Amino acid sequence: MFCRRFRMGRSLFLHIVEKVEARDNYFVQRRDSIGRLCISALQKIIAVFRMLAYGCLADATDEYIKIEESTTIESLKRFSRAVMEEFADEYLRSPNTADVVRLLRIGKDRGFPKMLGIIDCMHWKWKNCPTAWARQYAGCSGSATIIIEAVANYDLWIWHAYFGLFGTNNDINVLEASHLFSNLA
Repeated sequence: MFCRRFRMGRSLFLHIVEKVEARDNYFVQRRDSIGRLCISALQKIIAVFRMLAYGCLADATDEYIKIEESTTIESLKRFSRAVMEEFADEYLRSPNTADVVRLLRIGKDRGFPKMLGIIDCMHWKWKNCPTAWARQYAGCSGSATIIIEAVANYDLWIWHAYFGLFGTNNDINVLEASHLFSNLA
């Protein structure tokens, strides 16, 4: 149930909560002026995850988690900053030499020699595209789409992402405009 609701395992979720709490004391639960406990870190971070996972608005979390819109927005800003500070060096970077050697070894062990990861282009329908931009981002379906190119390895470490710009976008054009292959060369 937890994995379905939060789209991640409980241990990973609690690990993120622990690291974010340690990074920013905004998420540490305090008492108000009359001694009652205020909003917990779990409530704030659950509100943030609901916004990120389901695309719901900040004021929609008020009904479910009982947090004001302004608190949810501040939590999102501080959560994003804390995650970047805490995890960027490990997860939001290009592979270094040791990573490339490890990925090549794993690929070879799995029967795919000289394979670093999997590249894919995904077409996202841009539901709230401004009307003035809609034709510039129109894909083959006729509706506004954004193409994201991503490279992931066997354990879903996404080490490259690129969003296609407006114009005639297909997978080939996005791959051509991306700096992925020039960075690996």
